[in-house]
Amino acid sequence: MKQTLLILLSSLLLMLGGKELRVLVMTPTPQMHCENCENKIKKNLRFEKGITKIETSVKDQTVTVTYNAAKTTKENIQSAMKKIGYDTKVLSDQSKADYDKSKKQKKSTR
Repeated sequence: MKQTLLILLSSLLLMLGGKELRVLVMTPTPQMHCENCENKIKKNLRFEKGITKIETSVKDQTVTVTYNAAKTTKENIQSAMKKIGYDTKVLSDQSKADYDKSKKQKKSTR
Protein backbone atom coordinates (compact mmCIF):
# COMPACT_ATOMS: atom_id res chain seq x y z
CA MET A 1 0.00 0.00 0.00
CA LYS A 2 2.79 2.42 0.92
CA GLN A 3 4.67 1.59 -2.26
CA THR A 4 1.60 2.27 -4.38
CA LEU A 5 1.10 5.65 -2.72
CA LEU A 6 4.77 6.50 -3.18
CA ILE A 7 4.64 5.60 -6.86
CA LEU A 8 1.48 7.65 -7.41
CA LEU A 9 2.96 10.63 -5.58
CA SER A 10 6.20 10.40 -7.57
CA SER A 11 4.26 10.23 -10.83
CA LEU A 12 2.21 13.27 -9.86
CA LEU A 13 5.32 15.27 -9.00
CA LEU A 14 6.94 14.35 -12.31
CA MET A 15 3.86 15.43 -14.24
CA LEU A 16 3.64 18.76 -12.44
CA GLY A 17 7.32 19.62 -12.34
CA GLY A 18 8.70 17.71 -15.31
CA LYS A 19 8.75 18.76 -18.90
CA GLU A 20 6.06 17.48 -21.21
CA LEU A 21 7.78 15.91 -24.19
CA ARG A 22 5.70 15.62 -27.33
CA VAL A 23 6.42 14.02 -30.69
CA LEU A 24 5.38 15.79 -33.88
CA VAL A 25 5.38 13.79 -37.11
CA MET A 26 4.93 15.78 -40.29
CA THR A 27 5.46 15.43 -44.00
CA PRO A 28 7.21 18.24 -45.90
CA THR A 29 6.25 19.85 -49.20
CA PRO A 30 8.29 19.93 -51.40
CA GLN A 31 9.44 16.40 -50.71
CA MET A 32 12.88 15.55 -49.40
CA HIS A 33 14.95 13.89 -52.14
CA CYS A 34 18.37 13.36 -50.63
CA GLU A 35 20.66 13.60 -47.63
CA ASN A 36 21.19 17.32 -48.30
CA CYS A 37 17.44 17.94 -47.81
CA GLU A 38 17.54 16.02 -44.52
CA ASN A 39 20.62 17.93 -43.35
CA LYS A 40 19.05 21.28 -44.24
CA ILE A 41 16.03 20.49 -42.07
CA LYS A 42 18.08 19.13 -39.16
CA LYS A 43 20.58 21.98 -39.29
CA ASN A 44 17.92 24.68 -39.17
CA LEU A 45 15.40 23.10 -36.78
CA ARG A 46 17.99 22.47 -34.09
CA PHE A 47 17.96 26.21 -33.33
CA GLU A 48 14.25 26.19 -32.44
CA LYS A 49 13.94 26.46 -28.67
CA GLY A 50 12.60 23.31 -26.99
CA ILE A 51 13.46 20.77 -29.70
CA THR A 52 15.29 17.79 -28.24
CA LYS A 53 15.45 15.38 -31.19
CA ILE A 54 14.97 15.51 -34.97
CA GLU A 55 14.64 12.45 -37.21
CA THR A 56 14.09 12.53 -40.96
CA SER A 57 13.20 9.81 -43.43
CA VAL A 58 13.44 10.33 -47.18
CA LYS A 59 11.90 6.89 -47.71
CA ASP A 60 8.78 7.67 -45.61
CA GLN A 61 8.84 11.43 -46.37
CA THR A 62 8.55 12.26 -42.67
CA VAL A 63 10.17 14.61 -40.22
CA THR A 64 9.78 13.50 -36.60
CA VAL A 65 10.49 16.11 -33.94
CA THR A 66 10.57 15.50 -30.19
CA TYR A 67 10.02 18.75 -28.34
CA ASN A 68 9.33 20.25 -24.93
CA ALA A 69 5.76 21.60 -25.03
CA ALA A 70 6.59 24.11 -22.30
CA LYS A 71 9.13 25.79 -24.58
CA THR A 72 7.62 25.59 -28.09
CA THR A 73 4.54 24.55 -30.04
CA LYS A 74 3.83 22.60 -33.19
CA GLU A 75 2.91 25.92 -34.84
CA ASN A 76 6.38 27.32 -34.03
CA ILE A 77 8.02 24.21 -35.49
CA GLN A 78 5.89 24.42 -38.64
CA SER A 79 6.78 28.11 -38.93
CA ALA A 80 10.49 27.24 -38.68
CA MET A 81 10.02 24.67 -41.46
CA LYS A 82 8.27 27.28 -43.60
CA LYS A 83 11.23 29.68 -43.15
CA ILE A 84 13.53 27.13 -44.77
CA GLY A 85 11.15 26.50 -47.66
CA TYR A 86 8.97 23.58 -46.51
CA ASP A 87 5.23 23.60 -45.96
CA THR A 88 4.19 20.78 -43.67
CA LYS A 89 1.22 18.56 -43.05
CA VAL A 90 0.96 17.22 -39.49
CA LEU A 91 0.51 13.45 -39.41
CA SER A 92 0.45 13.26 -35.60
CA ASP A 93 1.23 15.31 -32.52
CA GLN A 94 1.13 13.29 -29.32
CA SER A 95 2.83 12.82 -26.00
CA LYS A 96 6.14 10.96 -26.15
CA ALA A 97 4.70 8.17 -24.00
CA ASP A 98 1.77 7.64 -26.40
CA TYR A 99 4.10 7.82 -29.41
CA ASP A 100 6.46 5.24 -27.91
CA LYS A 101 3.51 2.99 -27.05
CA SER A 102 2.10 3.14 -30.59
CA LYS A 103 5.56 2.52 -32.05
CA LYS A 104 5.95 -0.63 -29.91
CA GLN A 105 2.52 -1.86 -31.00
CA LYS A 106 3.41 -1.41 -34.68
CA LYS A 107 6.63 -3.39 -34.21
CA SER A 108 4.86 -6.24 -32.42
CA THR A 109 2.25 -6.62 -35.19
CA ARG A 110 4.89 -7.07 -37.89
